[in-house]
Amino acid sequence: MTTNQATPNQATLASAPGMDLALLAKLTGGLGDKRTVERISSEFAQLYMEFLPDVFHSETGIRIDCSFVSCTSGLMNDLVADLGDGFVLSDGALRNWCPNFVLACGNGFIIALMELMLGAAADTVIQPIERPLSDIELDLAVMVFERMANVLRSGVNAPGGFEASLERPHNAEDRPKPDDLARPEFGVAIRMTLGFGSITSEFALVIPQRAFLKTKVTAPKATSQASKVKQEWTDRMNDQVRRSHVTLEARIRLEKLTLGVISRLARGDVIAFQDKQDVHVQVSANGKDMYSCEFGRSGERYTVRVKDNISTDDEILRHLIG
Repeated sequence: MTTNQATPNQATLASAPGMDLALLAKLTGGLGDKRTVERISSEFAQLYMEFLPDVFHSETGIRIDCSFVSCTSGLMNDLVADLGDGFVLSDGALRNWCPNFVLACGNGFIIALMELMLGAAADTVIQPIERPLSDIELDLAVMVFERMANVLRSGVNAPGGFEASLERPHNAEDRPKPDDLARPEFGVAIRMTLGFGSITSEFALVIPQRAFLKTKVTAPKATSQASKVKQEWTDRMNDQVRRSHVTLEARIRLEKLTLGVISRLARGDVIAFQDKQDVHVQVSANGKDMYSCEFGRSGERYTVRVKDNISTDDEILRHLIG
């Protein structure tokens, strides 16, 4: 196991000039020694390595791999920032345990998982190019983080049996800037690999050390609701995808013009539609043609009327994830 000690940056330390934040945190139970941090981190890692793959397989039929990478001690804001732009983040809280932990998952895992859940064969899913997640993929990230939070909740045994509360996931680049007036807090970032097939990614758990150091991780009891939960996952994922908003584009063919005429077009010139009777329109989203339509008008608004489907329902769903 490797443990890295992150050094607080000057901007963070400026909030408490002349004060040794690390010493104060150690004296007040907010910063642990290297050995203690490593021991508790290994317990969290073991929890996820043992139970997160089981959760995914029982609920989705997908076998994932999970292994420990490192634990890093440092200031909470710095630990989150050090993850980089390739992660989707969700701020969480669990009553009677911790009011402000952060879950992070590599974007590549969500992108590949979406493709797989929408019917792609496992051997055709390749490592995706790193990019921010779309709204539909963020909907899927909600469900992934809920499973990660359930494993966390079952292992820390917070009194009262409360569910973890998670904010909607957001791309790292969309994370609000930390409050400069907020009191700096030390935390620990536990990073683990996550993947399936040829897909490799990471997820991370960033926990304030004030809660982390008091945690005794225990293995949860097994449940036997696999088939029911799997169907609920599939139904919910399909429902979330179908409820996500998508921008449609309409394409209308215009009459053919020579390059000479086109080069001389000026403001006020008119170009006629190619069709002289019913004007045909191709409607697409994300570059995928979906419907063949007729151009028309309803009241004061121009409209298109669907005449035929160009793509099947499954094809449409697969092409609306980017």
